[in-house]
Amino acid sequence: MASSPYLRPATPDAGTRILIVDDSVVARALIARQIEPWPGFAVVGAVAHVPAALAFLAENEVDIILLDVAMPGIDGITALPRLLAAGRGARIIIVSSSTPAGGSAAVQALAHGAADTLVKPRPQGLGEFSRALRHKLEALATTRDVAPPLPASRPASAPMSRMAMPEIIGIGASTGGIHALAQLLAPLPDTMTVPIVVTQHLPAAFMAYFAAQLATVAGRPCDVAQDRMRLRPGRIVVAPGDAHIGFAPMADGGAAIRLERGRAASGCLPSVDPMFAAMARIWGRRAMGIVLTGMGRDGLEGAQVLKQAGGTIIAQDEASSVVWGMPGAIVGGDLADMVLPPDAIGAMLAQGIRP
Repeated sequence: MASSPYLRPATPDAGTRILIVDDSVVARALIARQIEPWPGFAVVGAVAHVPAALAFLAENEVDIILLDVAMPGIDGITALPRLLAAGRGARIIIVSSSTPAGGSAAVQALAHGAADTLVKPRPQGLGEFSRALRHKLEALATTRDVAPPLPASRPASAPMSRMAMPEIIGIGASTGGIHALAQLLAPLPDTMTVPIVVTQHLPAAFMAYFAAQLATVAGRPCDVAQDRMRLRPGRIVVAPGDAHIGFAPMADGGAAIRLERGRAASGCLPSVDPMFAAMARIWGRRAMGIVLTGMGRDGLEGAQVLKQAGGTIIAQDEASSVVWGMPGAIVGGDLADMVLPPDAIGAMLAQGIRP
């Protein structure tokens, strides 16, 4: 490993430190060659399998791990929890031919804690791969420092006694969100009948697998939203990749999904902002908005509307977030009634929030 011409030793000013884990020596060299010229990044290790990666992480600190899936012995997805623990905060990008956009392996990887996925380069697509890799690395490398600080005027979590169980829960997430959603939804009991709507930044091709994954971890039905679909107790509805979730009241007192495709202020499609704003119009103080890990500020404007309508806003804490952009914007805007890790949010909902 030390003799590879594509590696350079980590120094105090090395910038973002990267470990490559791939059983192909050609793939390791090819990926390292792309990264080597980029300022602010250093490939500090390249190993062929998971045990070697764990041994490397026991003695070295890295910021990002580029991980293959199909490797001898332990595959990358199975190893994700161990590598996340050994990496002590390192973010993992799956780089594999097994995770094309929309594939079930990609959703499974994201659900197990990967920050992102990228298909391995092919000779004819090397330029596109290089641009995509650099974009993902820069996003993960820079978002640690851009989140606003916790306001001194608000405690990390408001007393639960001030809350009441909502009539609808809306959840927004982006990078790292699938894993956070799994942690939040897993503790919820069958007896909880509040409908849950989810806007996760994913392409449309992912959504069927994403809904199936959430149904598995939550132990309750999960549907991809369709226009005029009725909200039903105890079910999860996820925004499709090409529309925002909105709502329309029904004559019998219920509500139906209304899909919206107009441009959102955040530029995201789907966007959390229209979902929260629609929740404010229909349910007001009876609605709860939750903002999980993700890049950018999507959800901030919608949370402001929901907060003004008397709704409850919960943000994921920085320590458990892959990227604290979205929840950090909520906290920085002094909108969060509670700031908690996802499993604690789920445990709180499972217990029921009493007035």
